[in-house]
Amino acid sequence: MIELPQPGKSLLRLLDAAFEIQMEPEPTEQDKAFLTRQLVQVTLPHSSPGNVPIWKRKNGNLTLAIRSGWNHEKDEPIGYPFGSIPRLLLFWITTEALRTQNRKLELGVSLAGFMRDLGLDPSTGGGRRGDGRRLQNQMERLFRATISLEVTNKEASTNGKRWIDMQVAPEGELWWNFKNPDQATLFGSWIELGEKFYEAIITAPVPLDKRALSALKRSPLALDLYAWATYKTFSLDQHKKTEQFIPWRSFMTQLGAEYSNPMDFKRKAKQAFKKVMSVYPGLDMEDAEGGFIIKRGRTAIVRQKSKRKLSTKTSE
Repeated sequence: MIELPQPGKSLLRLLDAAFEIQMEPEPTEQDKAFLTRQLVQVTLPHSSPGNVPIWKRKNGNLTLAIRSGWNHEKDEPIGYPFGSIPRLLLFWITTEALRTQNRKLELGVSLAGFMRDLGLDPSTGGGRRGDGRRLQNQMERLFRATISLEVTNKEASTNGKRWIDMQVAPEGELWWNFKNPDQATLFGSWIELGEKFYEAIITAPVPLDKRALSALKRSPLALDLYAWATYKTFSLDQHKKTEQFIPWRSFMTQLGAEYSNPMDFKRKAKQAFKKVMSVYPGLDMEDAEGGFIIKRGRTAIVRQKSKRKLSTKTSE
């Protein structure tokens, strides 16, 4: 008897989420997540940028720039946030800031509890490749970074720019035991968001489905494409447009600047979009010469009239 290969955890997670979302398209309050609109339009690095003085990404007239924080003990840069974990952190931060309407966010008394909130696995331990150790590293990179957004306006009659420099979390305390994630600490861990960063993330955030994020969490590109697609679908609806053509070359600049080969990015993006469409059944796209067309359709989350604050009630 021939034994068929068993599907991996990532595929099972994707299939489970796809089935659940097909059966219950609208998530509960607990399954709703949010991300600031600017970080959907221009995204964090997918891989480590290395030792560069500043990291940038552009989308039209919008530029995102990140400056690394400084490790005063080692007298060297901390490094840039990259990959899936900082994205999961930003989903959590934006959602929690909206829920509490407070710059100070409580992270809890155990690392394991916070990891579960992010959709990470505490059982992988605090070793070098474990989720706990990677989380510790990426938390410091993200929390200590300075994020800058700049919008330029170059027209015949006007030539100007608008910018904002934001510290993500200039104050905080982390007391967790990263070698023993389940160990509760005497003091709770917390961060306080920078005032400008807090104001930016609670203004017109993009609503997302946590079930989809959990299924896509191992792929930073898939997470970016999911957030971008639901934002773009909503934007088309708001502007009464039926569809929009997206050139692959400019799309790579926006979401995949690390790729040196446009064909490689196109191939990876198409693979990631297949995953996204399995957990976002309302997404309607088709191939086109030199790019693709995204069509107006159902957003991943039906927007409510009030967008500033989330309900604190839990579903039964």
